[in-house]
Amino acid sequence: MAPPQAIPVQPQATHASQTPHAPQAPLASQDFPGPQTAHALQAGHDRAPQAGHDHAPQAGHDRAPQAGHAPTQPQPQPQTPTPQAAAEAARTLQYRFDGPEDAPVLVIGPSLGTTWHMWDRQIPELAQHWRVFRYDLPGHGGAPAHGAPSVAELGDRLLATLDGLGVQRFGYAGCSIGGAVGADLALRHPHRVASLALVASSPRFGSADEFRQRGVIVRTNGLEPMARTAPERWFTPGFAAAQPAIVEWAVQMVRTTDPGCYIAACEALAAFDIRDHLGRIGVPTLVLVGAEDKVTGPAEARTLVAGIPDARLALVPGASHLAPVEQPAAVCDLLLTHFSSAWQDAPAAALPAPPLVPGPPTPATPFAPVAEIAAAPLAPEAAGRLPDDRYERGTKVRREVLGDAHVDAANGSADAFTEDFQELVTRYAWGEVWNRDGLDRRTRSCITLTALVASGHLEGLAAHTRAALRNGLTPAEIKEVLLQTAVYCGIPAAGAAFSVAQSVIQEETTPPA
Repeated sequence: MAPPQAIPVQPQATHASQTPHAPQAPLASQDFPGPQTAHALQAGHDRAPQAGHDHAPQAGHDRAPQAGHAPTQPQPQPQTPTPQAAAEAARTLQYRFDGPEDAPVLVIGPSLGTTWHMWDRQIPELAQHWRVFRYDLPGHGGAPAHGAPSVAELGDRLLATLDGLGVQRFGYAGCSIGGAVGADLALRHPHRVASLALVASSPRFGSADEFRQRGVIVRTNGLEPMARTAPERWFTPGFAAAQPAIVEWAVQMVRTTDPGCYIAACEALAAFDIRDHLGRIGVPTLVLVGAEDKVTGPAEARTLVAGIPDARLALVPGASHLAPVEQPAAVCDLLLTHFSSAWQDAPAAALPAPPLVPGPPTPATPFAPVAEIAAAPLAPEAAGRLPDDRYERGTKVRREVLGDAHVDAANGSADAFTEDFQELVTRYAWGEVWNRDGLDRRTRSCITLTALVASGHLEGLAAHTRAALRNGLTPAEIKEVLLQTAVYCGIPAAGAAFSVAQSVIQEETTPPA
C-alpha cells in the first residue's frame, strides 16, 4: 500500500478573504450567519421550535461577536426540570438540526471548551447537502451538567440522542475530543458511521498525566486559567492579534463551561488511547489538521493516517487547533469534498447488520460508504477473571492514580532484585485492594495519607498527595486530613507531612504562566 499523500490546501476566498500566513479581515456579524430554518432542541425537551426561530440555549457566548465588540455576559435562567426530563438529559446530549429534513444526516462534534457554534461558518454550505446535526458536550453551551467520564460514554449518549430521533446511519465530523468520539463510534459501531472526518484529533491526546493535572488545576482554581490560555492553544498569534472579538468569544466559551464537566472531559481524554486499534476503522476517513496546531499537530495526524486503512491527510495552512474558526472556507471545502465522495446511493440490503447494538435492522437510507467492510468480530466474553488479570488491572489503576511518570520511573529502576517486588505491589495493592468496589478512590486517598503519616513513611507522601488531588480531593480537604492526623498521630509527624503536601499542592495546582 502506497503511503498516503497530504492534500495540499490553500485557504479559499469564497467565505472570507484569507491568506495562508495573514489573519483574515475583522468579521462582521454576517460572517457567523444563523441558518434560515434552524431548529434547536435541548435534550429532554420534545416540543419543536417554530420555523425561523433559533431556540438554542443562550449562555452569552455561543455566537461569535462582531469584530470589536465583547461578548455579552451569560444570563442564567433557573429551570426546574421534571424527574423524567432530568433522567433523559443525563443520558442524551443537547443538539440542533440544520438543513433539509429529507437529506442524509451529517453529525458534527465540538472540541473541549467550545460549543456547537464553533462550526457556524461551515453550516450554510453543509446544510445545502446534508441535514446537519450539531451537539454540545455536557455542561458546555448551557447543556445539562452531567459529566461523561469517558469518550465511550459520550459516544453512547450521542447514539441515544440519535436513536430517539430515528437516525440510524450518518456521516461524522468532529474536532479534537469531538473527533475522538467519531473514531470511537467507528470502532464500536461501524454499521452506524458512513464516513468520518477527524479534525485536529489524535489517537492519544498528549499524556494521561497532563490531562489529569489539568483537572486538578480546574478543581482548585476554576476555569479561569484554562480560559486565559485558550487563545494561545487554539489560534495562531497573527489571527489572535487581528481578531480580538473572536478571541474574547472563545475565552467566554471556556469561562461559562461547567467545571465538573470540563474535569470529566479531561479524565476522558486522559484514558483515551486507540493507537492499537486504528486498523479496525473501516470507513473512508479524512484527517484534517492545522499546519500550525501545537496541541494535536501534523505528527498526530500522520499517525492517524498511517494507521487507518482508508484515510487521507489534509494540512490547512495558517491554522492552529480551531481550524474551523480560523480558516472556515478551507475546512468547509475539504468537508464538502470528502463527504460528497465518500457517500453513494446504495440499497439498504447492502448495509451490514448491526453487530453490536440489538434492535431492528437498519432502515433504508440514501447513502452508504464507498466500500462496505465486514463488522469487527466480537471478542468472546471470558467466563471469569483469570488470576493473571490482576497485574493488568493493577497497572491500569496504578497509572490512573499515581500517574505515568511515577509508574514508569518505578518500573525503569527495577532490576532482577526488585522486579518481583514491583510486580507484587502492582498485583496486590493496585490490582486487588485499590480495585475493590467497597470504597471510592477519594476515600482510599484519605486513608492512605493518614496511614503514611501515622507510620512515618513520608517518602511516599508526595506521590500520594498528587494521587489525592487527581482522585478528586481539594487542597482544603487534604488540609483537613492532615489536621486530623495531627490529633491522632502527633504534631511532629503532621508538621512534616504538611511541609511535603504544601510543596506538592503548590506545584500541582499552580496554573501555567
